[in-house]
Parts: sequence; structure tokens; C-alpha cells
Amino acid sequence: MTIEADFSVLKGVRWYEYALRFVAGGAITVVAGILAKHYGPVFGGLFLAFPAIFPASATLVEKHENEKKRDAGIPSTSRGRLSAALDARGAALGALGLACFAFVVWRLLPRWNAALTLLLALAAWLGVSQLIWRLWSARHALFGPSASRRVSKPF
Repeated sequence: MTIEADFSVLKGVRWYEYALRFVAGGAITVVAGILAKHYGPVFGGLFLAFPAIFPASATLVEKHENEKKRDAGIPSTSRGRLSAALDARGAALGALGLACFAFVVWRLLPRWNAALTLLLALAAWLGVSQLIWRLWSARHALFGPSASRRVSKPF
């Protein structure tokens, strides 16, 4: 699988969808700030690590896929749910790389230069994310689609 960017998709996004993402991300950040103020920065940081844009993005991915199917005359909504699920899977795998970034910063920043620490954390994030991607791709190549994605055929 080749990773690529398709900027033509931006034309299909409506202004209120950007607003929804902005509001959802801001609301999650405010909640994390309130929790940090009340329970301390470590506890609040756990919530700040939540991908603020993901909930709005997942719902919009599902909506757009369902609209594409509807416009093509296909009434099924399973494609939208599957697309949102794949987006969630990618976010979960990406969170592992982000956790490695946070771990490196947490352990090295008190002792090392901030620029060097961030550079090493970036390298850890890229390395772990690349490793996870390669392992996931190899698993898929060896064993095929996961059992949850297999479609059972009626008799």
C-alpha cells in the first residue's frame, strides 16, 4: 500500500464540518485544562493526549462515505461504518507512536536540551510508527484480512 495525500477531498468538505472539528477539538482541550487544574497536570495530560479532532473526523468520514453510496444509488450504510472503523484503527496504531514520543520527552527533557530531546522524540515517533505500519502490513500480507472484516456468505 502506498501512502499518499489527496487534497481534492478538501473541496467536498463543508464549512460547518470544519467548524465542528474546531469546536470539538477546543471542547476536548478545555475539558483537559479543567481536569489538569483540578487534579494536576499529569492527570490532565492524559486527557490532553486524546486526539481532539478524532471524534469529529470519524463521524464525518462515516457521513461522507454514506453520502457517496447514497449518491450512487446504494442504500447501505455499512461502508461508512467500516471507513470510520479503519480510521479509528489507524488512530489507535498512531497513538502508539505518539505514546513513544511522550515517553521520550518525559524521560529526557528534565536532563537534556529541549531541542535535542524533541529531535530524539520525533525520531522515536517516526521509528515506532514505521515499525507498527510494517508489522501491520506484514501481518495482513501473511494472514489476509482480519476475521472481523471477513464477510460470511450465506448458504
